[in-house]
Amino acid sequence: MSEGYQHKIQTEKDNVLSTTEGLLDTKQWTRKEGKVRDSYLSSDKVLLVTTDRVSAFDRHLASIPFKGQVLNQVSAWWFQHTSHIVPNHLLSTPDPNASLCKKCKVFAVEFVVRGFITGTTGTSLWTHYEKGERLYCGITFPDGLIKNQRLAAAVLTPTTKNDEHDQLISAAEIVEQGLMTEGEYRQVEEKALALFAYGQEVAKKNGLLLVDTKYEFGKDEDGNIIIVDEIHTPDSSRYWIEGSYEENMREKREPESIDKDIIRRWFKERCDPYKDLTLPEAPDHLRVLLAERYIQLFEMITGEKFSFGDQTPIKERLQKNLSSFFQ
Repeated sequence: MSEGYQHKIQTEKDNVLSTTEGLLDTKQWTRKEGKVRDSYLSSDKVLLVTTDRVSAFDRHLASIPFKGQVLNQVSAWWFQHTSHIVPNHLLSTPDPNASLCKKCKVFAVEFVVRGFITGTTGTSLWTHYEKGERLYCGITFPDGLIKNQRLAAAVLTPTTKNDEHDQLISAAEIVEQGLMTEGEYRQVEEKALALFAYGQEVAKKNGLLLVDTKYEFGKDEDGNIIIVDEIHTPDSSRYWIEGSYEENMREKREPESIDKDIIRRWFKERCDPYKDLTLPEAPDHLRVLLAERYIQLFEMITGEKFSFGDQTPIKERLQKNLSSFFQ
């Protein structure tokens, strides 16, 4: 990354959006705070404002400059380029950090597709496999796999959607618990695997490996299954640099990542992020480094140059660009 980019990130390291509380007049809209995105709901639309919060281990870790903008714009790019596979909820992007979307009924399931065996969180495939478990989300994995190895084929490993802690679940359990019908699940399974295959293809052309990702699906007012929330962002996905992957595997080194896994590892090495009440504060150099990687990923995936804008304080810019929604 150029020194110019680094200077801009360093200059704007504290111009971050950590919350939208009190930011907008919500008399006509209902506000709901998520892990990263805050939703404003009307009768037929949802305005998603993507903050700069970085979330892992079911909690907020830090705020990263330009992160929300990257997530919002990367998602918009992918939604545009995957509409031939499955329709999506995006209507427009009135601000670099915001998307106006159609309202739909979202399935209470997160659809995680994995192309490699890896991870550090409590729900990751490698965490369970390393403990000796071979049955995972209803899928049996063979003995002898090693960390970060490519799987023979991509697999769909769903979890429940929970504000506190996601739980692993199998396809059979999803149907048994009435979260989806068998037909709905199979439709989503087909679409999720097709999206992942396409994402891996695009990533490979740009020197990246799409390792795993999370999708959310729902039904629109006409009963059509659509993809919602985000797609193939560095928050919902894990990316590695393709060119160094094979060598790192041979040398038993961790793959070169270009996603939020670096901050996951930083916290994991210094505390128990699931149990400790107070976490260490992420240092500025780590926040700046992560911002660089988010922006690098944006440019590698889209082929477009990232726009830093005029450095107006984010809250002021949002209030200006979104004022028409909240009059």
